[in-house]
Amino acid sequence: MSITLLGAITCAWLKRYKLTLADIKETDVLPTKFKPKITSKRWKPEAEEEILKIWFDEDLYAFDPNSGKEIFTIDTPPPYLSGPMHVGQVVHYTQIDEIARYRRMQGLEVNFPLGIDRNGLPVEVRVERDLGLNMHTTPREIFIQKCRELLDEDEKIAVAGFKRLGLGFNTYDDEGSYRTDSPKYRAVTQATFIDIWNKGLVYNGVRPNNWCFECGTTIADAEVEYSERPTTLHYLYFQVEGQDPIEIATTRPELLCACGAIFIHPDDKRYRSYVGKKAKVPVFGHEVQIIESPTAQMDVGTGALMVCSYGDQADIMAFRDYALKPIAAISPDGTMTEAAGEYAGLTVSEARMRVIEALVKGKFLFKQEESIQRVPLCWRSRTPIEFIAMEEYYVKQVEFIDDLMKITNETPFFPSFHRQILIDWLNRVSVDWPVSRRRYYGTELPIWYCNACGEAVLPESGEIRYYQPWKEDPPFKKCPKCSAEKGFRGEERTFDTWMDSSISGLQAIGYLRDDNLFKKAFGNVLRPQGKDIVRTWLYYSLLRIYQLTGKPAFKEIWVSGFVVDENGEAMSKSKGNSPPPMPFVEKYGADAIRFFGVLEAGLGSDIRFSEDRLAGVSKFMTKLWNIARFISMFPVPEKMRFADLTPVDQWVLAEANKTVERILPDCDLLDFHKPAIEIRRFAWNFFADHVLEMLKGRCFNGEGTFTEKEQESAWFALHETLKVILKALAPITPFITDRVYRELYDPKGIHRKAYPSPQEEWTSEMTEHTGLLMQTNAAFWKFKRESGLSLRQGVPEAHVSDKLKLWARDLQAMHGIDTIGFGKPSGDGFVDVIIPETNEVIFVKPPPTEPE
Repeated sequence: MSITLLGAITCAWLKRYKLTLADIKETDVLPTKFKPKITSKRWKPEAEEEILKIWFDEDLYAFDPNSGKEIFTIDTPPPYLSGPMHVGQVVHYTQIDEIARYRRMQGLEVNFPLGIDRNGLPVEVRVERDLGLNMHTTPREIFIQKCRELLDEDEKIAVAGFKRLGLGFNTYDDEGSYRTDSPKYRAVTQATFIDIWNKGLVYNGVRPNNWCFECGTTIADAEVEYSERPTTLHYLYFQVEGQDPIEIATTRPELLCACGAIFIHPDDKRYRSYVGKKAKVPVFGHEVQIIESPTAQMDVGTGALMVCSYGDQADIMAFRDYALKPIAAISPDGTMTEAAGEYAGLTVSEARMRVIEALVKGKFLFKQEESIQRVPLCWRSRTPIEFIAMEEYYVKQVEFIDDLMKITNETPFFPSFHRQILIDWLNRVSVDWPVSRRRYYGTELPIWYCNACGEAVLPESGEIRYYQPWKEDPPFKKCPKCSAEKGFRGEERTFDTWMDSSISGLQAIGYLRDDNLFKKAFGNVLRPQGKDIVRTWLYYSLLRIYQLTGKPAFKEIWVSGFVVDENGEAMSKSKGNSPPPMPFVEKYGADAIRFFGVLEAGLGSDIRFSEDRLAGVSKFMTKLWNIARFISMFPVPEKMRFADLTPVDQWVLAEANKTVERILPDCDLLDFHKPAIEIRRFAWNFFADHVLEMLKGRCFNGEGTFTEKEQESAWFALHETLKVILKALAPITPFITDRVYRELYDPKGIHRKAYPSPQEEWTSEMTEHTGLLMQTNAAFWKFKRESGLSLRQGVPEAHVSDKLKLWARDLQAMHGIDTIGFGKPSGDGFVDVIIPETNEVIFVKPPPTEPE
């Protein structure tokens, strides 16, 4: 037996067996019934690996759609593979796993599929960078294969990490999980596109789009982020016949060749005489109209606004609203077009410098000043975008905004304040969604074009099949428009990756593949995700699923915050503040990092990562193991009626019951932050520090002071309370709780047991005095420390509040009090110990001083 456990044995028990501490040996002293059933002295992270094997051998988390239980589906965020996981992913996914475990323990049939997102730009960019390949000059089949090989290696790392963290997905095999680049998944994406095409929700058009030069493709508005960067504001003269030159301030002089108009505000008295006249564009010489427009801001720059195609979204709106003729100044490869004259072929930055030189030479530039500009960036490559008119396919979205706003307001959000992120985005959507991309590694648009008339032709709906038009013939022979049979040309573009990801909630419940599952599961799907992709993954999912089904996509939406460093800074490899997480898992254990994630912040708030705090959290695992190992010394009694327990044991269970009542409201909001704090406080500060110390005397019953019934009552109270603690913690710390439960209570483990619920009979009026009892214990310990006594050393007499009479015998055993009384004693020789913040005092008679 360990010294830790020996410390729990009272001196009275040692006296009964005529032993001293020096006589104690681990193997041969304790009666059999007091030897711990849990033999391992310490909880170690390596033990989690053993538990994992048991879970996989038992297929513990298998999903059975025919169980008869209510199906609860978690639309698991399919992680995008780009190498080892980061700390934020570890915390994020373990918190989602906690939801799955909690719902299972509530008796639901949890459908928690593993999904892996493998489509899109990042893998293409990595292949180009790491392998030195150019996507557009490498044969498509070869480039796709290189992407797949890289993703396969990344997936092995991600899946191994998920397993080690204890994520209880339905299964990790291919049959029960999905990959967004699998033919099966892509076939459903294409089928949904054919569906909305037939509904008239897709069209082809040419319009200015966000263009990323590094990615070489159009990106949607939701994929644009903004960053404030230093820039230079150039003040220029535009000549106006019959007037003084009009002064213009611009940050984009390279776009002068695409200038289409000058805007002045109708209320700006400075420029009234300029209205309707024409200004001559410096360097390039063409004339543009001066137009009154409220979009010009009188207090910005000179108050006169140069409108170009296209400097920003405002320019795009201006050209559309005033029917201006656009001039394409920048090509998709990032160089200036022929419209730039002698600057054609230069990069944007090169052209800017050359045009500035020409402005200076021509005396058109009269002032420069430094400024800060809000620059639109591609959210993947982090490079500035341009607005370039391209022919693309668009999915209608503007006409659905009102319906989506209604769904947003009616769907429960956890936490509720993150609903505003989506509302803000819905208020910004003003144009339809460009969904075609000029990339290779993605789901292909299932479109062929008739060689005779150019008609775009799609396969008929109904057959779920994966099409690759760029390399295969269409599943039809004749053009439905002109009836020609002269052949077809396959579309080469792929979908925006959100076209795939947005239907993950349908894929998870068998849409178009398993009608029986879909009918049972649709309508009870949870969407968990980070706040950073509300305007993309969440928004597009709501849009697409509403377009396909006419119904809301999700019953509930759960949104987490970010994981940042301990100073609140965003984590990144370039900053050196984003350490790999798996070494922490191996050092402290998955349970520790899972517990850390919920302790640090409430749902939706950012979590500051700190190894020091993680190390502190891991100490609770040790404490919980020691609590369980101590209790494992005592037999598990047969079920006892609450009324047959001692008042003190009823009080212990009543306090456990109150803890359950406190944690359930937040658990039902899928926020385990406050419950984790509450359970830790109860287990450590109350149960370990007070209850175990108080009841161990009765549990051992060394001098036979208590009856067997009283002893068994104490055993029962400890085991029942431990069960409550273990079950309440099971979703958060699944390893240690399952290990203890298997060793003490059920070899089948804890994760299919019911989550704790309030027990109607577990009540006690004694809970009114719990605080006083704990303060009284603290006062005894303080007295002994200040008196130079061992905490285990007894005292001949003590008097406590008469409110604690029902605890009297257990307090005697706990503190070694020979005689206990209540209220102020009549005799002398007592030391008054005041209990802070109360009117209570305990009176303790110190033990006699032994002669030297």
